[in-house]
Amino acid sequence: MSRLKEKYNAEVVPALIKEFGYTSIMSVPKIEKVTLNMGLGEAIQNIKILDSGTKELTLIAGQKAVVTKAKKSIAGFKLRQDMPIGCMVTLRREKMYDFLDKLFNVALPRVRDFRGLSDKSFDGRANCSLGIKEHIIFPEIDYDKVDKIKGLNITIVTTAKTDAEGLYLLKHLGMPFRN
Repeated sequence: MSRLKEKYNAEVVPALIKEFGYTSIMSVPKIEKVTLNMGLGEAIQNIKILDSGTKELTLIAGQKAVVTKAKKSIAGFKLRQDMPIGCMVTLRREKMYDFLDKLFNVALPRVRDFRGLSDKSFDGRANCSLGIKEHIIFPEIDYDKVDKIKGLNITIVTTAKTDAEGLYLLKHLGMPFRN
């Protein structure tokens, strides 16, 4: 079992019960899934960017990345329907906890001038999204082999009912929020 999962069961669940007064252990909010998404618009001209992006996202997540395709055509962007324009991974269970542990303790502290995440990155349904400008903050990525620095979006989906509960859950799991 991963460190973060043990911490959730041992420390976070009792803290959440005490803070919000849940009656059942099943009503305590938990993290449902983590979605990593890399939008690679430049893949329209250069398909190699898509291959390298998919490989790198697979390395970061520890699970195979899926290529995403355009839903509709946009003439201004020279984009046709079903053209590959990005890649994504959805993590659940153990892999999700392993990734979050790595994100909180290794990757985010490596961001230049990092002072913590904004607590306003919740969507109103207790899901937290953050954008990373440089994917090279992850330890699996070999800086010398990277052809182009790419950004990625990370969405953490929780079962919490309110943003306050979601914030409390993620803060106690060790997500570095600004004070």
